[in-house]
Amino acid sequence: MPIIHHHAAIKLLVAVRGHPFDRTAFDAMFQAMPGISATMVDQPAAARLMNCTGMRDFDALVLYDMPGIDFQSAGDRPQVIDPQQEFKDGLQALFEQGTGVVALHHALAGWPSWSTYGEWLGGRFLYQPNDVRGTPCLDSGYLSKVTYTAHVLGSHPVTAGLPASFQLTDELYMAEIFSDDVTPLLAAEYEFTRDRFWSAQAACRGQPETRDNWDHRPTSNVIGWTKWARNSPLVYLQPGDGPSAYASMHYRQLVENAIRWVVAAKLS
Repeated sequence: MPIIHHHAAIKLLVAVRGHPFDRTAFDAMFQAMPGISATMVDQPAAARLMNCTGMRDFDALVLYDMPGIDFQSAGDRPQVIDPQQEFKDGLQALFEQGTGVVALHHALAGWPSWSTYGEWLGGRFLYQPNDVRGTPCLDSGYLSKVTYTAHVLGSHPVTAGLPASFQLTDELYMAEIFSDDVTPLLAAEYEFTRDRFWSAQAACRGQPETRDNWDHRPTSNVIGWTKWARNSPLVYLQPGDGPSAYASMHYRQLVENAIRWVVAAKLS
């Protein structure tokens, strides 16, 4: 399917917050995309717009947020927050309508108590052990500031114009990926095994870069995919932790291609 270039600007609602990030550098990435206009809205305000009425003036939704998790709560952190039914109904209606979605990096951890949300995105990053598709899973793994080679898998408009392989310096996730429901776009040349990652739950408890008593099974090295969330075309890209990724010409091309593809797929 060819990419459709709009004469008018593609208008994005970009939901942010929940994970520290360089707002200026992140915004600069979108500013460099011709014909694309991005409006960043912090959670929880962004959630009020994630419905057919709130999105009527936008062409696509970008998720760079991590709602449903309270990292500042007392006691056993993080605390899980359930989404309100009104929000769930509005987001489902938006996906039924077919609005395109691009989810980036930590968005995979959003709304951990709402299993349908993970099904829509195509995977789960867990800050605490939880059941995923009826199977008990340990908390996910992370590895910050790692330089790795990303390989393009097959031909797709989202990866158009990219070399077959390229390097990124970013954060990798050892997460649950629903491989049977996604079309892979990118894979990292890296071993996604317990000895190469740190426990996310331990980090939340003030013990970063720890894997003691954390015996996570190996997971997929796929770091980018596309799928359909009800009637909505969706792209998930695991890279995007900070300025080193935002400044990469290859990452910028990926994100721009993803935006244009979800808008084009919605229109087709």
